[in-house]
Amino acid sequence: MAMKGLEKFRIKAKYVFDLLPTQGLRLTVLQAVPFWIASLMTGLVAVGFTRLFAYSEESLQYVLHWKPWMIFVMSPVFFFLAWLCVRLFAPNARGSGIPQVMAAIELATPKHDYLVRKLLSVKIIIVKIISSLLMVMGGGAIGREGPTIQIAGSIFRMVNQWIPSSWPRRSRQSFILTGAAAGLAAAFNTPLGGVVFAMEELARIHIRFFRTALFSAVIIAGLTAQGLLGPYLYLGYPDVRSSSLLVFLAVAGTAALAGIGGGLTGKAILAVMKWKRKLNAVRSLLFLLGAGLLIAAIAYFINDQILGSGKALMNAVLFTKHKSMGWDTVVFRMLGSVICFNTGAAGGVFAPALASGASIGAAVATVFHVAGANANIIILSGMVGFLTGITRTPFTSAILVLEMTDRHSVIFQLMLAAMISQLTALMVERHSLYEHLKKDYLEEVLQTDNEAPPPPNAKLIE
Repeated sequence: MAMKGLEKFRIKAKYVFDLLPTQGLRLTVLQAVPFWIASLMTGLVAVGFTRLFAYSEESLQYVLHWKPWMIFVMSPVFFFLAWLCVRLFAPNARGSGIPQVMAAIELATPKHDYLVRKLLSVKIIIVKIISSLLMVMGGGAIGREGPTIQIAGSIFRMVNQWIPSSWPRRSRQSFILTGAAAGLAAAFNTPLGGVVFAMEELARIHIRFFRTALFSAVIIAGLTAQGLLGPYLYLGYPDVRSSSLLVFLAVAGTAALAGIGGGLTGKAILAVMKWKRKLNAVRSLLFLLGAGLLIAAIAYFINDQILGSGKALMNAVLFTKHKSMGWDTVVFRMLGSVICFNTGAAGGVFAPALASGASIGAAVATVFHVAGANANIIILSGMVGFLTGITRTPFTSAILVLEMTDRHSVIFQLMLAAMISQLTALMVERHSLYEHLKKDYLEEVLQTDNEAPPPPNAKLIE
């Protein structure tokens, strides 16, 4: 019955599209419709994930205000549950999600397309959301933005599978790439950031062939999220009215430090990951529980800024008069990302990277006794610099921070920060964290492939 209803809808839809004046316009619209459907679904899922993630962070803070010592119970228990969920049901849902999407784009060819389901699927969506929420309930230094990109890529792949064989379609790669862009746009409410991210980080194909679908998908996903969450900015409107030559020098210095910090964080994540591969199952489990206890101990005895995505830290240094920040916060924010990324649970580095950059900017402003609007400019530059250092996407980083704060007056400072941090990060490591992880996922998927390709018409919605 469902298939008959879908076929009737397809026939009616094609009849409506046949009324369009030209064959080229009809083809363009027909090809774009699946992108629009997937974008709407992405926006809805992203909104739900955003709200659940915020509730999880608030729940943790509520419990800790009630009984601070509970962090010693919550961190190891929730870290274990988050890891177990991934381990049992979808191992490739671990970590950020962006390297998985990058690997899926390369695999989305006639020869290897059936392997993409290992990286993008309905099962991945469910496990990614649950594991991320469990991690943040345990105080994990993770973000939801990378996971949202893998979730969006899975949604777009699923919709692509629904398209009837008689319907004109774009390539599988274009669907996954567009899904990633729509996911980032919905996660941060940054449409330009989504488009730039697709071109700078993901694109290995000519976007001009499906740019209408890409732009419209980003707009629909963003508008869906905006319609349900309101026209919010991820970080609001920091005061950046003042600027001077000295501020430009401070921006340059902060960006250099942030770029090195981002590069070192990525390198440390990979080093710990390499070391962990040598551990047996028992020692890996002990590492996981030890990671939870270490995060708890730092939060309880030293500095609770290590907990969570870091959005509260960013809001505090940008929108209050108390912008002072010690270098211990910088170290612990970086350490939190290294520890939590290696638990084997789901969780991204976008928001934690921005928080680490904000802490570097605030620490620099503290050392040089810079306050007010000038300090905000330095903090924003630190955010751009650290994100660039870990992802090696300078344009995406600058545009994201610009759109998150709606501070177009400092575009030159942010671009300067992105350029400098890109150069200093190269001194630490030539390739980005995502590039290294993408290679790992490709090798893992190809090496563990002992299955025969499924029939051409098989449904792969696992």
